Amino acid sequence: MTDQSILSVEIRESIAILTMNRPTKRNAMCDELLEAIDAFFSKPPEGVKVAVLTGTAGHYCSGLDLSEHVARDAEGTMRHSRGWHQVLDRIQFGGLPVVSAMFGAVIGGGLELATATHVRIAEPSTIFQLPEGRRGIFVGGGASVRVGRILGADRMIEMMLTGRKYGADEGLALGLTHYAVGEGEALDMAMDLAGKIASNAPLSNYIMIQALSRIEDMAKADGLFTESLCAALTQTSPDAQEGLKAFLEKRAPNFK
Repeated sequence: MTDQSILSVEIRESIAILTMNRPTKRNAMCDELLEAIDAFFSKPPEGVKVAVLTGTAGHYCSGLDLSEHVARDAEGTMRHSRGWHQVLDRIQFGGLPVVSAMFGAVIGGGLELATATHVRIAEPSTIFQLPEGRRGIFVGGGASVRVGRILGADRMIEMMLTGRKYGADEGLALGLTHYAVGEGEALDMAMDLAGKIASNAPLSNYIMIQALSRIEDMAKADGLFTESLCAALTQTSPDAQEGLKAFLEKRAPNFK
């Protein structure tokens, strides 16, 4: 395990467990924590195939640390927002599958962070909220796109206007999480799912992460053409040959 105090990183075989570590702040996001997350995803350790992202002391991430708020002019605010976009895009599109084990606060920037990850698991204590509208500000870390794509504009407008909170079961129904589990079960399930993902062919994992969200943005004809390109890349790979051979031989594939 490497401990950067604000973000601990533990490697278990091909899985990296990233724990946001600001317990007295409900793991609120500051520039230092964002930079530590960015540093990991900019250059994941060799051999790591999946990352699990979680929090500590009962909370995933309570959003931007307003106690460290820096007064910025319009340009500075825009640049800060674009910096968040760059980091969260690296999480979503970097090619490394990321599983979130969530509990407690998943609020504001914490929800923006979670929705940049690919698999989300929520314990009963989880609270999803976008309180920016109640504070006289607007989201700046990508929620208008990532959360908006999940909820739709209508629900997101209501959520921001009212400061509404959603729990784990409601989040499951809405798509904010993919799994709702019992107390203390999120990390175990995240590790189990991460192990399954790590056993997939690396190229197909990479293509799924890179292609599907972009296809969603494309016109139908463009999306179908891109799908054909992705199929051609994966189905002609050595891993595809191994997958077919393993199926015929009734054994688990051994992807390189």
